[in-house]
Order: sequence, then structure tokens, then C-alpha cells
Amino acid sequence: MANNHFNYKTVYAFAREMHPKTEKFDVQYGTAGFRAKASTLGYVMYRMGLLAVLRARYKKGCVGVMITASHNPEPDNGVKLIDPCGEMLEQSWELWATKFANVADDELVDVIHEIVSKLDIEMTQRVEILVGKDTRPSSPSLAKALCDGILALSGKPIDYGIVTTPQLHYFVYCKNSKHEYGIPTEEGYYTKLSNAFKKLRGESFNNGNYFNKILFDGANGVGAKKIKYFQECLGDSLKIEMYNDELIGTGKLNFMCGADYVKVKQTFPNGVPQITEQRCCSVDGDADRLIYYYLDENKKCHLLDGDRIAILIAEYLKEMVESTGLEVDLGLVQTAYANGASTDYITQKLKVPVSFACTGIKYLHHEAQKFEIGVYFEANGHGTIVFKKEFKEKLKLALENTSLSNEQHGAIKKVLTIIDLINETVGDAISDMLLVETILHSKGWSIQDWEKKYTDLPNRLMKVSVKDRTQITTTNSERTCIKPDGLQDEIDTIVARYKAGRSFVRPSGTEDLVRVYAEAISQEEADQLSLEVALKVYDMADGIGPKPSL
Repeated sequence: MANNHFNYKTVYAFAREMHPKTEKFDVQYGTAGFRAKASTLGYVMYRMGLLAVLRARYKKGCVGVMITASHNPEPDNGVKLIDPCGEMLEQSWELWATKFANVADDELVDVIHEIVSKLDIEMTQRVEILVGKDTRPSSPSLAKALCDGILALSGKPIDYGIVTTPQLHYFVYCKNSKHEYGIPTEEGYYTKLSNAFKKLRGESFNNGNYFNKILFDGANGVGAKKIKYFQECLGDSLKIEMYNDELIGTGKLNFMCGADYVKVKQTFPNGVPQITEQRCCSVDGDADRLIYYYLDENKKCHLLDGDRIAILIAEYLKEMVESTGLEVDLGLVQTAYANGASTDYITQKLKVPVSFACTGIKYLHHEAQKFEIGVYFEANGHGTIVFKKEFKEKLKLALENTSLSNEQHGAIKKVLTIIDLINETVGDAISDMLLVETILHSKGWSIQDWEKKYTDLPNRLMKVSVKDRTQITTTNSERTCIKPDGLQDEIDTIVARYKAGRSFVRPSGTEDLVRVYAEAISQEEADQLSLEVALKVYDMADGIGPKPSL
């Protein structure tokens, strides 16, 4: 039985006097952790500090806590926990996080006793909690509340200061792998990725239609700060022109810039010069999303989102692995929001198996882990590649195989270098950017060459306000609606009238909204299909407010 003695007087005193629960509404821990107005989060941060210590003791390793609200506007902030392998918090513990955040101050100690007793947590172990934060002005004060919670249960906070979310995931995994994955410092992170990039690039910086210059939109966030260190490490191998890179407190975070803005608005961000056919990319506020784009001669903005990044990477890795002569299980994971044309290209042209997962990066990550090489990206540009440990060992053993040719040995070494360029723990916009640049350089492609691989089907996303979003229930990775009864049959009937038609509906995770996605052969038909389905949802799922319209 665990030793469940701890200084409950300190825990309660801190909660009552310094971090009292000020909000009457409940909050829920989701894929993105907790997010809300920063002014309401002090008590939540304190309680997540407590929970982080309990999680670390339960897992017998260090965990991370990141203070960020990613692509949200600056008044918001948030917090999420990072598990010892650098992955997102285990789903079963999301329930504990929600319970900790919502319990009354005078019941908080009881909840701590409950989790310690149920999970048999040994409370005497001294554990480290790695803390990171983005550039929001609210982050320092929220970090103080978080550290108060860590200290209240005798944990040891290790403050990494302002870092990207992917960096903190990387540091946590490095620490728990006893530095096998890398050195858990910023310098170690920059060195590992930049050395791999330069090794893959070689002496020729330009190749064919590829030129080594990119315009980088940092969303006035932490990615803008960190890319400057990379530029120093990369030298002339990649010329990065930085925009929206204001220091903390000057540029507005994610305001008319950043990956989410570019993806949703399908236009250039503020501040980035509109140079015809120049390759550009944007990251979000905590640098875990990446979107590419360019301007054509008719001043139209072309978007290359997470679907296209995933396909570019999957095709490249398939070619690299085939050149090693090894049999490898490579797969790609998408969500229902992935463009149908991308799925067709992957399955029919690349002959790479596709798995579907529910929306939310944690679902894609776990599905990708089923493959020896699992590539996953959401359309919003959040994603990475995961490699099974057995696959890495297979590569290293193959280097000792004298029956393989010099070319095969060279290909194996190249794949191992590619693995070093990738942050496997979570979507990492900067690591992903360096990988995309490596692939384009290797193929001698311009961004236009990349785009020509396939043509996206026109699509439309609409929202329908409803009385209760829980009336909508889905299955088949959110692609099939099972409640209300009969709605999916109606959707199927409507879709059948449109060439290349596809549509699905899914409830919002936070609001009483239903999202309606539709694709068709033309934009006009995609718009009309989306509207027809939205009206059917409005009629059958207790829609409120004005009826949907284009």
C-alpha cells in the first residue's frame, strides 16, 4: 500500500488563500488540455501542478507541463501535461485532470487522497516537473501558480522558460530515456536537428527547381524566437527570411498571421511580402502547426496544408525505405477532414495503406504507432512521423549485414539521419519544416512542382447551432452519424446527387455546434452540398437561431 501522507495543510492553504477556485463553470481537459481566458486560469494551474507531481510519481519518471493556448488569441491561455515518453497525457488521466480542476477548494485534499489510494501512488519519491511557456504576457504569473502546486506536493519544478511546445515534449522524452533520444536542452535540440539537416543537404544548397530561400511567418510567437537560433546553426544551407517575429509584448500573437489564420482564411498573413511563386510557410503561436503557401501570377494564394505535407513525407520515406531493400510496414493516418483527393492519391498512386482516426492529434498519434513507420498529419498542419523501436533496431542490424550492397548501406544510413531530423514525440512545426525542405531539395522541386502531384476536391465547412450537441453521435472515426436516427440515411441520399460528393457531420467538443464538411467536383456544388446537409442537421437535431445559409 502506498504511503499517502502529505502536507495537506499546505495544499489546502495554498488553494484557499493564494489560488482559490474563482469560476463557477466547469472546465474539461481535452486534446489541447485546458484553454480559457488567462484571467480565469490561476486555480487551474495550481491544481495541474499538484496533478503533475502525482502523475510523475505514478509513472516513476519526470513529466512536463506546458503553458500555452497554441493558435488562440493572446487573451487566452492554457495548460497541458506531457507524459514521460513525450506524448500527450494518457486519456484515462484526462478524467482526473477534469476532476481536479472542478472540485471545490475544501474538497481538493479529498480528491488527492482518492487518486493516491486508488492508484497506490508512493508519495515519498522526489520527482522533477519540466515547465515551459509560450510568449503570452499571462504566462509568467500562471507559471508561478503552477509551480506553487508542484512545490505543495514536494515536487521539483525545472523551469525551461519560453520554449515551443514540441521542444518541451522533446526535453521530457530525452530526460526519461536517459539521454538516449537526445540531450534535454535547447542547444541539444538545435544541434541534433540542424546537424541532421546539413548532413542530408550536403554541399549543394540549390537543386533543380529548388532554391534554398523561404519566407517564415512566426505568428509573433515562440517559434519566431527559436527559428533565429536555427538560422545561426544552419548557416547558408537554408536562408530563412523571418516575418511576424516581434518580441514579447509588441507583436500581437496569432493576430492576422500564423498557420491557423492562413489555413482558415486561405490568404497571406499580415507582414509577409506577396512575392509571386516564392515559397512561404507559417507556424502557430507555440510552433506545433505548419502550413506552406505561395502566390501565383494571378495573385491567387495556393495552400499546401497538412494533407499535402503528409503525402510528400510518406512518398519520400517509401522511396528511401525501398532503396534499403528492407521490408517495412509504412502507413499514413488521416482524419475525416482530409481531402478525398489526397486519400485517393495515397491509396491508388502510392499504394500506402491509410488508417482513419477521430479528430484530435492524440488519436492520430496512437493509430500511427501501429505501423513500423507511421505518418500522421491533420489538415491544419499538426503532425509528425513515429518509428517503432524494432524498426530502428532493424536498421542498425542491417548495417552489419555484409550481403547488402554499398548502395543499400548508404540508404540505411540516410534513413537513420532522417529519423534524427524528426521530433517523434509530437507535431513540431520547425522539425517538419526542415524535413519538407530536405525532401524538396532532394527531389529538385519548387513548391509548384509539389502542388502538381494531385488536385484537391473543392470543399466547404459549415457550422450549425443546436440546442444540445450531444444529440449527434458518430462512429467510423466520425465519418458516420448514428444519432439522430435516420440522419445518416438522409445525408447519404443528398450526397448521391453530387459527383465526387462526400459529406459528414460531427459535434463540436466545446460548443453546442455541429460541424458540416462537404466535398464535390466543383466549388459551387460543394457549397450547395454543404448547405443541404446543414439544413437537414438543423431540422433533425434541434437547430437554433437562423437557418444555415451560404
